[in-house]
Amino acid sequence: MPAVDEARIDFETIELLFFAYRDFLSDPDAILDKIDMGRAHHRVVYFVCRQPGMMVTDLLDTLQITKQSLARVLKQLIDMGYIRQMAGAKDRRQRRLYPTLAGRELALALSEPQSRRIGRAMEDFTPEMRLAVKRFLERMRGRDTSLAVPAHDLNERGDL
Repeated sequence: MPAVDEARIDFETIELLFFAYRDFLSDPDAILDKIDMGRAHHRVVYFVCRQPGMMVTDLLDTLQITKQSLARVLKQLIDMGYIRQMAGAKDRRQRRLYPTLAGRELALALSEPQSRRIGRAMEDFTPEMRLAVKRFLERMRGRDTSLAVPAHDLNERGDL
């Protein structure tokens, strides 16, 4: 194992991300706990509500999980009345997912405290600062394409 240059590791940012993530999930976790669900249920309900009619294969790609991992959670959400699964109109082999009214209400209940938390954290931010936060998060994901900034918005160094 190569030696680690501790001077180059940004421990403060790592800790801030750890605590921000923990707190960001604490509100929905409390709601989910009351209805015997977990974070996997949250992710499925969230993305199905964001893209009604998405195919199961697309959800697998989005969540980067196996069919087996999704099957149990999806079955529970369908059985509990939060998600509907329907065959595709043109290709009956496709399985398309739709939120029910209860599913949409659950997704909103889980997202609302997270949205409030984000709003409070960025309430004094300029639009440029908000964009910088989004660019940072995109880069953390390893995908820096969806928030491309026009060249005229960059300074001489190439940043905002």
